[in-house]
Order: sequence, then C-alpha cells, then structure tokens
Amino acid sequence: MMQIPAADALPEDILAFWFPDGLVHKGLQDHVDFWASRMQGGMDAAILATMAEVTAAGARGAYDHWAETAAGRLALLLVLDQFPRSLWRDTPAAFGQDIKANLLVLEGLENGHYDALTWPWEKNFYIIALCHCEGPDHLARVERAVALADALTGSVEGPYRERYADMGDPPRRVREVIRRFGRHPHRNPIYGRISTPEEEAYIAAGDFPHARDLDAPSG
Repeated sequence: MMQIPAADALPEDILAFWFPDGLVHKGLQDHVDFWASRMQGGMDAAILATMAEVTAAGARGAYDHWAETAAGRLALLLVLDQFPRSLWRDTPAAFGQDIKANLLVLEGLENGHYDALTWPWEKNFYIIALCHCEGPDHLARVERAVALADALTGSVEGPYRERYADMGDPPRRVREVIRRFGRHPHRNPIYGRISTPEEEAYIAAGDFPHARDLDAPSG
C-alpha cells in the first residue's frame, strides 16, 4: 500500500477504500467482519499507510467542496470522523474534526444527501458521527441518531435484515452514557480530564459502546 497524495484524492477513492467491493453481494459474516474492522481499529494500519496525507488535508479543509454531492459528503465525513480516530489514535486530535463532521451530517440530513445514499452501511456513518461529537447538544443529537437508526432498520429488506436488525442498539448505548455523564468518559485520560468516581468505575469496567461484541448482528 502507498500513500494517496493529498492533491490527487477524490471522493471515489475514499469510498472504494472504506467500502469493500461487492459488499452488497456478500454474506452475513462478511458484514460482521466489515463492522468489526471499521469500528474496532482494524483499519488503523491501512489508514496510516494510505490515508495519512488525505486525513491531514481534510482536517485543513482541502476537501470541503466534496460536500456538494451526496457521495462526496459521505467521503468527506469518513475523512473527518473516521480516519482521524486511526491516524491520531489516543490523542485529542482523534476527535478534533468531530464538530465539523456533525455540521456535515446535520446539513446532509436537511438537504437530501442522507436520503440519497443507497445502503444502510453508508447511512450508518451519519448516525455514528452524531454519537461521537461531545457538546451541549450531544444528547439531543444522540436522540436523533436513535430515531434515524430505528427508521433505517425498518427500511432494510432482503438478506441484510438480519445483519442490520438492531441498528438502534449502538446509539441507545451511547444515549445511556451521555445521560449519565454528559460526555464520553473513556476520553478523559486522552484529554487530561479528571474523572468522577462514577466515571472511574465506568472506565475500569471497559463496557464502552464502541467496544461491544460484534459477533451478533447489530448496526
């Protein structure tokens, strides 16, 4: 694998990198593997090897014009919300583009770009981004994520139904965390924030929404 030069990157490069070719035709276990790799660090090495320059350029605003189309907005969302979590893992920079990513999501929900996406595995990255970004409106955004996930689950038909039958579960888990703490406590050591005793117990237990078991079907 080689770095994609930042100046050469196109939205289709990002989407082809992130979504396996023929995912629409793959079986249940392939979809389980897809989500496990994307949500639990399985793409770290590939992102560092190929998308480091692209991620840094995206953070500088080099690809903001991609948001003019539904596919481009999705690609930009991945660059801002997903790639930094691998490239800058365990540093504050991992979350540095969350606000911008959420603005992209909120605008895309209003201008039809979300609805224009075809597959649940594409739309789910909007939902994930809403859950990621801390802030005073976090709980309201997570409530919206739950509603979007439930609606999306109801729209899934055919062979994908089993894999995407409970897409509302992850945002519901996030909702409980934000209701309890108002933030993601597992980030406290990264940010240098002081944890409350209740947060310390939560961190010690390690039962974080992003670390859940993905062997069973979920979104």
